[in-house]
Amino acid sequence: MSPDAVRERYERIRAEVGPGVTIVAATKYVSVDDLAILVEAGVEVVGENRAQDLQAKHARYANAFRWHFIGHLQSRKAPLVSDLCELCHSLGSESAARKLTIPALLEVNLSGEGTKSGVGPEEIGRYLELYPKLRGLMTMPPLTGDPEASRPYFRRLRELAEEHGLAELSMGTSQDYRIAAEEGATYVRVGSVLYA
Repeated sequence: MSPDAVRERYERIRAEVGPGVTIVAATKYVSVDDLAILVEAGVEVVGENRAQDLQAKHARYANAFRWHFIGHLQSRKAPLVSDLCELCHSLGSESAARKLTIPALLEVNLSGEGTKSGVGPEEIGRYLELYPKLRGLMTMPPLTGDPEASRPYFRRLRELAEEHGLAELSMGTSQDYRIAAEEGATYVRVGSVLYA
């Protein structure tokens, strides 16, 4: 992974998704040392999945990036995430909502898969009352080899956001970020497509 190659991919993705979409570089599989490559490549926003990794990476690169949390949020980790990040993409429980203090996106499980985190669409209104700093919605469609298969999930999330007056949508990963952008994503979370 070289800074030039990452910069080239980053700029290509930016051109593909357009200026209204923030690219969040997923750093789950990027070591603390390798974050220096992202700094050199001009990456602005990073998203971490694990609170303990967030803490270690933030300790070394605090001011190099804008920090987002994109993994499953445990309520006991919410204070740490609140201290280190500007946005949490994955609010999904009342207990975490009681401890989180930063703007957040509500993770919505649109596929109904038991292995996925998030709340049902019918719970969005309740969370809006519970958590005034809710800015939008996030979802993870079922894993598939066909990016087009994600489109109905992204479209449904956009419709739900519109129904509830929410402006931000975090949807789309390396496999389907182009489709997500077409369907109204304001954040895409990319990893392998940026580093491979």
